[in-house]
Amino acid sequence: MTSNLIVTLGDAPLSRADVVAVARHNATVEISAAALERVAASRAVIDELASDTRPHYGVSTGFGALAKVQIPVEKRQQLQRSLIRSHAAGTGTEVDREVVRALMLLRLQTLTTGRTGVRPVVAETYAAILNAGITPVVHEYGSLGCSGDLSPLAHCALTLMGEGNVRVSEDPHAAPIDAASALAAAGISPVVLAEKEGLALINGTDGMLGMLCLALTDLERLFTVADLAAAASVEALTGTDAVFQAELHALRPHLGQGVSAANMAAVLADSQLVQRPREGEFSRVQDAYSLRCAPQVHGAARDTAAHAERVAAVELGSAIDNPVVLPDGRVESNGNFHGAPIGYVLDFLAIAVADLASISERRTDRFLDVARNHGLPPFLAADAGLDSGLMIAQYTAAGIVSELKRLAVPASVDSIPSSAMQEDHVSMGWAAALKLRRAIDGLSRVLSIELLTSTRALDFRAADGAGAPAPATAAVHALFRTEIPAPETDTFLSPTIDAAHGFVVSGQVLAAADRALGGGLV
Repeated sequence: MTSNLIVTLGDAPLSRADVVAVARHNATVEISAAALERVAASRAVIDELASDTRPHYGVSTGFGALAKVQIPVEKRQQLQRSLIRSHAAGTGTEVDREVVRALMLLRLQTLTTGRTGVRPVVAETYAAILNAGITPVVHEYGSLGCSGDLSPLAHCALTLMGEGNVRVSEDPHAAPIDAASALAAAGISPVVLAEKEGLALINGTDGMLGMLCLALTDLERLFTVADLAAAASVEALTGTDAVFQAELHALRPHLGQGVSAANMAAVLADSQLVQRPREGEFSRVQDAYSLRCAPQVHGAARDTAAHAERVAAVELGSAIDNPVVLPDGRVESNGNFHGAPIGYVLDFLAIAVADLASISERRTDRFLDVARNHGLPPFLAADAGLDSGLMIAQYTAAGIVSELKRLAVPASVDSIPSSAMQEDHVSMGWAAALKLRRAIDGLSRVLSIELLTSTRALDFRAADGAGAPAPATAAVHALFRTEIPAPETDTFLSPTIDAAHGFVVSGQVLAAADRALGGGLV
């Protein structure tokens, strides 16, 4: 359950790599001594307000639309328990372990800023739960993304109190157990929450930010896979690589476009299959948009992710809570918990992902049509008519793309008022993040089918003696053939698609291409 990695909280903002290390690789979390001092100092401010006769939101009042209700001192512990129990109202499918761990880490990061007013024991116990590999059961439905991810965070706070259900195994098929038993087995004492602490544990955008960090990490790899897949399709369709010259892309100097074009040019540099102008010979002047414009589309997706990365960096250095304890001791209400900044980029990424998959599927489709595949057999079938080849693999890709287009509909433009109209505009960022995760999975499968198709096309090009493929695409072809034999007749196709997908998501495809090129793909 543990790794050798250590992520220290409190001395500097977290990085995206820190989030991934804890969420996916079980890195150990430590809180710096300076952070614990800040936490204790801000708690002293809350303790002073707790004895004040004036009402203070979250300390001596109810919450949301009930903020005008003052709570007697003897009922304030119950106030905190009631807040967490009532807000732990999720339902539906459980979210993935890595999402919950990312969410918890980011909430803990805010606690260690000293801006929330919790006691040090709250932060220390939260860290202990993470380090013990105890994962609260959190559900897909429940968050409106304002005031932050209230319900998902409340399920995590419930664990801190020794209530609710958790998982203690990375096996998704293992049954959850009750939190009290899990804490006891790990030697962790449940926390009895004091004034303000319940609110501090749930008032954050941590779930949507965690999913943004995980998505950006996955897309970083898939953007390069998309460039490789597009180049492989250009080659196997005997297209031209002239359009990927750096001089052409310097005329429209979007950073992402230049990177994608350079990747594609590098992959195709030594190919004998692509069409190149020769003196006295007629060669293909230009290819279809799905081939020729790949750098422009892929590059726009890269630039979209770069914008999302900047938003994530700001959020990773932020303290999200309401109210907050300012450095001068003032306790002020605010609206920083609103998820709009994150929700917008999550939706923007879903649009880019859908378009990447769409252009990939169009390249796949060209291989299967004798009117457009430049001499390949129908549907890349070994015996066309008797066999259907990869006909239905393209159906699968098309079905995924159709769903990704639906998932690209922005969640952040929707808002359903809640809390008796106190929370009358919400971000829906949690929903945007969940649909982006599904979209990224779909993209990885569509790209896998494109690579499966181009590698099959290379078999036919080799049989025709058309020339040697580029080293990078030859390496990918060889990798695929380790588990996916070139079929002599139709075989059960689903395991073949799954094997191709495994090569993509495991990083083996990029590793093979990179080795062949001696590095250089970005």
